[in-house]
Order: sequence, then structure tokens, then C-alpha cells
Amino acid sequence: MKPKIIHFYSVTDTYGEFSNFAPYPITLKGKVWKTSEHYFQAQKFKGTEAENKIRKANTPSLAAKMGRSRKFNLRWDWEKVKDNVMYDAVKAKFTRHEDVRNLLLSTEDSILVEHTENDFYWGDGGTGKGLNKLGKILMKIREELRNK
Repeated sequence: MKPKIIHFYSVTDTYGEFSNFAPYPITLKGKVWKTSEHYFQAQKFKGTEAENKIRKANTPSLAAKMGRSRKFNLRWDWEKVKDNVMYDAVKAKFTRHEDVRNLLLSTEDSILVEHTENDFYWGDGGTGKGLNKLGKILMKIREELRNK
């Protein structure tokens, strides 16, 4: 039997808690971040004033906008470390918050897909041909939580 596919994207949709924009604070690097999106975007500028500005952004949308801006210089190793940064942010969220952890575990062996035409790397590109890196990270963390 083929595994069920669960699509997620918007915070307001079913499984919206899986979005990095969902309002679940995390603690990493000794600081509290309003969302995993805040942390991820800020790490593009680790050790700079931009990192702290993004951490303090009022919304995850603003944090994302600031992180995508090239007003600040992207850290030199970003392409090499971005998957690990995302993994750390998502893991912090699902280990800290019992409700989303239980939701993730309730998906059993379903394939998790960030369904958006806005992102071919973290999502499915809207066509299913994207890399779906965020979905894969969620499934990896789900497996780790299950084996704890």
C-alpha cells in the first residue's frame, strides 16, 4: 500500500503547524526566537547586527523578507550549512512543543510535502518536482522522535 501524502504550507491550513511561520518559539544559541523562520533567516547573517534585527522582527513574514534581502551580505558558507541550520530549527521546535510533536508523530509513515510553487528547494515547487527538503527534514525528525 502506498503511503499517504500530507501537503502543508499555510499556517491556517491543516498541518499548518509544520510551517516555519507557525507561532512556536524555539531556543537556540542561547536566545529565544519567535519562530523557526526567524532563526533560519537570521543565521544567514550569523554574528552580524542583521542576525539580531531579524530575531526581533515582529512577524515571520518580516523575518523572511529581511532574510531574503541582500542589503546585508550572506555568510560565505550559507549554501553548505543551510540544511543543517533548518534541521536544527525544526528539531528545536518539535522537541520543545509537545502538541506539534504529537501532531508530527500522528502522521505515522505519511510522506510530508511542503506544497508551494514559491519554493523548489524547501518545497515541492507546486508541481511535485521540487526537492521538498523541509518535508524530508520533518520526516527525519519524526523518525528520530519515534525511536527515542
